Amino acid sequence: MVLPRSVALERLAYTLTVPALALAPNLTPDGPANIALLLPGALGAANMIHAATSRLPGSGQRIVRSFPLALAAGVDLAAVWTPGYGPVQADVLLAAGWALLCGALAPLSRAGRRGHRPAPVTELPAVPAAPALAALPARAEPVKEPLHPEDGASLYTRSARELWERAGLPGGTLLVKAIPHPDTKRDLTILLRSKDPGRPIRSLSEADVAAAFAVYEQEVALAPVEQQPEGRQGGPGWLQAHITPDATARRAKAPTLKERWADKVAGSKGGAPGSELVARTRDEERGVTFYRGRMADETEVPRIDLAKVCRGLGIPADDSCVFALIDGAEFLISIFDTPPLSQIFPATRELLSPDAKGMYVCGYTTTGQPVKNMIYQHDKNAPCHGLILGVSRSGKTQYFALAMAAHSLGGGVVWLSTVRKDEKTSVLGQYIDRQGSNALWMARSLRAAKALCEIRAEMPWPHDGQPHDFKPGDPRCPYRPLAVFADEFMTASKDEEYGEFIQTDADDLTVTGLKYGIGFVPAGQSPFAHDGFSSGMKANLRQNSRAVVFNMGNPSSTRKAVEGAMENPHDVPTIPTRYSQQEGSVIERAMRGEADPENGVSTGGVAIIVLDNGRAVLMRSLFADFDTDLANIFPDEVVHLTDYEISELDKRGLWFDWNEPERPGEFHPAPDDGDDEDESRRRGGGGKPGGGKPAGKRRAEVTSARQALEAIKTLVP
Repeated sequence: MVLPRSVALERLAYTLTVPALALAPNLTPDGPANIALLLPGALGAANMIHAATSRLPGSGQRIVRSFPLALAAGVDLAAVWTPGYGPVQADVLLAAGWALLCGALAPLSRAGRRGHRPAPVTELPAVPAAPALAALPARAEPVKEPLHPEDGASLYTRSARELWERAGLPGGTLLVKAIPHPDTKRDLTILLRSKDPGRPIRSLSEADVAAAFAVYEQEVALAPVEQQPEGRQGGPGWLQAHITPDATARRAKAPTLKERWADKVAGSKGGAPGSELVARTRDEERGVTFYRGRMADETEVPRIDLAKVCRGLGIPADDSCVFALIDGAEFLISIFDTPPLSQIFPATRELLSPDAKGMYVCGYTTTGQPVKNMIYQHDKNAPCHGLILGVSRSGKTQYFALAMAAHSLGGGVVWLSTVRKDEKTSVLGQYIDRQGSNALWMARSLRAAKALCEIRAEMPWPHDGQPHDFKPGDPRCPYRPLAVFADEFMTASKDEEYGEFIQTDADDLTVTGLKYGIGFVPAGQSPFAHDGFSSGMKANLRQNSRAVVFNMGNPSSTRKAVEGAMENPHDVPTIPTRYSQQEGSVIERAMRGEADPENGVSTGGVAIIVLDNGRAVLMRSLFADFDTDLANIFPDEVVHLTDYEISELDKRGLWFDWNEPERPGEFHPAPDDGDDEDESRRRGGGGKPGGGKPAGKRRAEVTSARQALEAIKTLVP
């Protein structure tokens, strides 16, 4: 075997250095000659330490190359510390041994150098040609070009290329470079390009890369290559693959918060598909953790499933403590330690007093922000209607007190009608202009409000003597705004005697009332047409109010009611029957035979309010204590109609005690004596079982001179 010239020269250098290495430390230990020997040795030792501690490719070759210098320094120091040349000329023997050892290692240090690699076999040994073909001229064999021209690739890249070429160049690609990931044993990124220049990479998959490097398919991620300023190409002809078996194993066992979000929440089957986590913050004072996220594609609308989000994050899914707030492509998930809406917010006159824009505080959200409703629409220069929905004991009447107090504090007249009398409505009647508790009273109030539209349309304003439309806050207006509240409106609209009148007048009032300062506020358990809401009424209520929806019995009914009150339904919050935090494991309690903890908190007073932009917000309404005194939230004096309005209503026979029985001919034609059969047919009975009430069973009693006069008038032909 012929040694490379560099090896022979290196061995000669070691031989020539032996005398200097033996004499310099003994003759002049502090002289320049000895220092010249120690300095390269120190550099060689430092290079060996750096190569041993780093994980860069070629570290072993650096150690072998630096070993002679470091060993020479060691021999020199040994000669300095031994007296003379040492016993049996030890310094000379050490120097000679150093030269022999380094000479033996010299060929090994060239194993990785480009100029001394074994020549590749480019052709097979010649095979003797047949005699018949011997005379034919020899045909030149094509010379096979190397896949990778000499590009100075590192040993790490060359090793990765061997694996890639062994796999058959998957996808028709060449491995340009392999980059190891720091602090890992097996993770790397490979840069690939199409084998045919100018052609795109089409058929490469994660499975192809995984098979080439003996890893699992889920541990490989393909990514495009972007062009870089220093000249690296990109585009469809280039591709990079991240091979991360170590990182994948760590991510499965101990993922970071963003990794858990990406794997468990942002996936196609997660609670917020297509999203990314922006930040997680904790407010210890309020006992809440905020997860702020956004959609990776800003044109997408977040689709939040709180139960899935909680399961993905390993958090108990609790309707009373977990809430979502969506704002365009961003969203906020709030996770409270205790139910935030179980807190009581007392109503005060300061909170309920409308501001310059007619807004008053009616409750607070889960994040502690005040929620406002209105007594008039400042932007539309008009009063407003209202809509209050909820089942029994959900908090509707409580909210009535808030809305009526706000209208009264704003200088408005308030009427309240209910189907049945109860304690709370009777208490409210002490602080408002009028209050009654039957379907007849509601029909009379709506009829009077409708007549007020005609009266106010002709009512002159003092500054110019001409009638004008109502303008909120205009001091020149000769009349005051009127708010007509109708509790259990759906039940009243189905009343067999007065339901038709209630529906008709209420429908007209929602259309024309705002022009004359009259707002209609129905309340009940349904906002749909089959329960008394015509399409026109619902459209006017929706466009000119902030609907407030309390618990409707179950989350689906609540969602349906809110969507029925919204023009464009958005994500609707959930109101459970009770707020009950989960304690312990349900499975463990079942195995032990223990009862579930009864720690439920009523959701009475919790409502969804639909704001002007169609966004539904969950709030806890203010609490008005009916057991004490409501005078602290109502104004000191009750607001009434003007004398002119009362006089005009009296002229029309519409201003009297609306608790009186129906006057003859007031809503229905007065029946003739003995014409019970015709009356039964007119009422819908027709003499059949289950029909309307017989006329004979419903005769109005004459209890005043006015009623007697009206009865006489009906008898005059």
